[in-house]
Amino acid sequence: MARPALPDLSTLARSGAEFAVRVTPNARRAGLEPGGPIRIAVTNPPEDGRATAAAQEMLARALGVAKTRLTLVRGATTRNKLFRLD
Repeated sequence: MARPALPDLSTLARSGAEFAVRVTPNARRAGLEPGGPIRIAVTNPPEDGRATAAAQEMLARALGVAKTRLTLVRGATTRNKLFRLD
């Protein structure tokens, strides 16, 4: 399955920046919509953190950084999450 085309958010990629994200698990299509909060749709189910991990990877790709640089600050078990770029 091909990866979805993502908007370029590299201008937001500054160390210490925080990103409010709204995750929609079990979506038909994966995608990312910039805004406040950033809306991320993932095809993964919300089990064992799989949807969160997929959202983290998609946000990192849109920002043009390694996914290990994004830290989940808040929202491990909710749809509303806050990531920090280290």
